[in-house]
Amino acid sequence: MTATATAPTATVRTARVPAAIADTVALTGRSLKHITRSLDTIITTTIMPIAFLLLFVFVFGGAIDIGTGEYVDYLLPGILIITIASGVSYTTYRLFMDIQGGIVERFQSMPIARSAVLWAHVLTSLVALAISLAVVIVTAFAIGFRPHANALEWLGVIGILGTFALAMTWLAIIPGLLASTPDGAGAFAYPLIFLPFISSAFVPTESMPGPLRAFAENQPVTSIVDALRNLLTGQPVGDDIWVALAWCVGLLAIAYVAATAAYRRKLS
Repeated sequence: MTATATAPTATVRTARVPAAIADTVALTGRSLKHITRSLDTIITTTIMPIAFLLLFVFVFGGAIDIGTGEYVDYLLPGILIITIASGVSYTTYRLFMDIQGGIVERFQSMPIARSAVLWAHVLTSLVALAISLAVVIVTAFAIGFRPHANALEWLGVIGILGTFALAMTWLAIIPGLLASTPDGAGAFAYPLIFLPFISSAFVPTESMPGPLRAFAENQPVTSIVDALRNLLTGQPVGDDIWVALAWCVGLLAIAYVAATAAYRRKLS
């Protein structure tokens, strides 16, 4: 009797997995259509990192001592982090507007997986971030960026950037669910954009005063930037890559748990 009672439940749960994936794909397609109809979103989130790239390379670069190598090679990893931080602010805004417009409630009244709503925003964010990162890297090549990474090192770069982008996207979901105004939804990204400035992204941490240097050397952006820089320049990575991945995975786990908990409370 016990086996007979539990078998249908297992069958139903197994059948729901493809349905949840189909729901996520459908809602992701909807979000991507919104992106294609407002390309200014991607352009806006890309302009600021490119402006920082050009400003630091051509205005401040000559006055910054990085030892050896071209400053654009040193700078680019930090600019890629800023690109991600800038881009996820629109994820927050899009989710906030969906909630305020009542579309999320309407989705929940339909026979679709609840998780599909959040995953659609996450996947849309990753696609938009990938485009923005590609544009920034192409711009860096145009002004002299010359990496020395082999195929395996490029995979490492993609892996770190992808994990960090996923973590920041799930983090962006939280204010999208909890904010009460559009300005409040978008403001959360400002600390993320500012954090690379207190790291090794623009100058070596050795040039910073004591307390600031201690903070810069022990915050996640420095480890991530150093790992990306060493991979792109073909230098030994050492423990930096494991520290960077630990930060990315840790932030992803915390952000995912917090975002899903906030989503359940929002719908309850």
